[in-house]
Amino acid sequence: MTKIRILPDRVANQIAAGEVIERPAAVVKELVENALDAGATRIEVEFRHGGRSLMRVEDNGAGMSRDDALLALERHATSKIAEAADLDRLATYGFRGEALPSIASVSRFLLQTRAAGSEVGTEVLVNGGKLVHVRECGQPVGTRIEVTHLFNSVPARRKFLKTDQTEAAHIVQCVRLYALACPQAAFTLIEDGRIIFRSPECATLAERVGEIFGRQTAEALMPIEAAEGGMTLAGLVGRPGVSRGTRHELIVFVNQRPVDSRTLNYALIESYHESLPKGRYPLAFVFFTCDPAAVDVNVHPAKREIRFRSEPAVRAFVIRSVLESLRSIADRGLRIADLAVPAPLTLAPYSAPASALSRPAVDLRPIAGFVAPAANPTAAAPSVPNLASAQLTSPPNPQSAIRDPQLSWRFLSLALGHLAVFESAAGLVLLDRRAAHERVWFERLQEQFRAGTVPSQRLLLPVPVELDPIMAALLLDRLKFLHAHGLEVGEFGRNFFRIEAVPAWLEPADAEPFLRDLLGAFREGRIPDRNTDLAREELARLAAAKAVRLPATVSEAEVRALVAQLFATRSPLTSPSGRPTYVELNHAELARRFQR
Repeated sequence: MTKIRILPDRVANQIAAGEVIERPAAVVKELVENALDAGATRIEVEFRHGGRSLMRVEDNGAGMSRDDALLALERHATSKIAEAADLDRLATYGFRGEALPSIASVSRFLLQTRAAGSEVGTEVLVNGGKLVHVRECGQPVGTRIEVTHLFNSVPARRKFLKTDQTEAAHIVQCVRLYALACPQAAFTLIEDGRIIFRSPECATLAERVGEIFGRQTAEALMPIEAAEGGMTLAGLVGRPGVSRGTRHELIVFVNQRPVDSRTLNYALIESYHESLPKGRYPLAFVFFTCDPAAVDVNVHPAKREIRFRSEPAVRAFVIRSVLESLRSIADRGLRIADLAVPAPLTLAPYSAPASALSRPAVDLRPIAGFVAPAANPTAAAPSVPNLASAQLTSPPNPQSAIRDPQLSWRFLSLALGHLAVFESAAGLVLLDRRAAHERVWFERLQEQFRAGTVPSQRLLLPVPVELDPIMAALLLDRLKFLHAHGLEVGEFGRNFFRIEAVPAWLEPADAEPFLRDLLGAFREGRIPDRNTDLAREELARLAAAKAVRLPATVSEAEVRALVAQLFATRSPLTSPSGRPTYVELNHAELARRFQR
């Protein structure tokens, strides 16, 4: 019979470490939060080799006595709360009392601290959860913690760490996030003996954002400030038209704590529903403040997830506040085009008539009217120009022979700005011109990538790009891959780059947003690192959407040329993203809708 036993403290601490300490950046996060809770106004963070060999956090906070220093290494020992009711009025970052014992159980942990009024400091050394020594030491008021040989007692965890460059980028991003959250504290960050940044107190949030995330990002933001029913929203949000391909620059703080809140994130995204294209995300650095009792931060060990007691009220307040800020720009007479940086091409807005029918059922069977022989062999076939004539930015592809089938479809007109309407023997055919163009470009680019013959053009004036630390690390790891596919980017300083050449299908003005979208796809794992074929396929899918320049008006010959090239591809029925390239309304469907 299996007996129930109490786990030893060392095993319990290692289990807790698996939840709290995911990577070196998590160690830095916990130590920085403790420093801020201790009232520190100066915090210095140093790390080496991505945090594997050394992480040091030193502050000028309140410090600890000898007894408190030893007690802090016990599980659930904390000065932040004393009873369950304190969870409803949290004003600190930490409160569980699990971080220090968890870190000490999987590393070599050195703690040096001195409280105000004490003549000497206390030094505590723990190696792999075992106490080595406790002795007096010289130490200014405050706390200094060194963590070395992370995961030395659990080597299996070390195998899951990424490269030093990637882990370092996460640490830099973490420190900058807390520097943004607490402008009243000065931060210094040192990597491998080199100062990455030294951030004194900043007068405005815009200055801190410009210092941390770059001037290009700060210039694309506008201030926001609102208050209602005990809730306040302040900070900076993106101007209309300024967008990103991922949510990584959608940063939210709740009661000064950086969090991942689906309620706030979706509220911000919904606020930009009419200002940004579908699939794009706004920039935001906003601070939401409310009664601590109205938010639950005790959801996840990492304390990044929260829950609001009244999520509908929070969501409505954020949407109203952001919409008012966006409308205030229009009230001042500023056009959106004057505020926006280049964004992916979108179709001209179209207002459907009120009597428009609902979307018909989609029939994905092959078009019955599309046949190789002409319906009338004696009829003169229209000339089929190359797709480049219908799309000026499209480079010719001599490796892809386009068949010239004769169509029994009769071209009727263009509709809704992107549809071509045909009459066929089976009924009506609606061709999505954009989806068809994307399919043709997708397979064309795939052939170029496989053959290694990607035409590119060097830029007379390189395009400067400033990235955050994680994006910069992703780019440096993949420079060779990008160069092989026509996008040449050179390093021009830490987190600064220059786009020196672009593929022939990419407009120079779109180079920076495309590079950001591409790095966002790498960051989210949509482009795999270890499978080159899949990476090329996803790159071709992103590039095809960017390469399309849909003309507002085209001739019948150009539309027929597009159809010919579409049916010369391997998968003419769908676009690279899986959308249908055409739908057919047969006679039976039309008769049913007209109730005949």
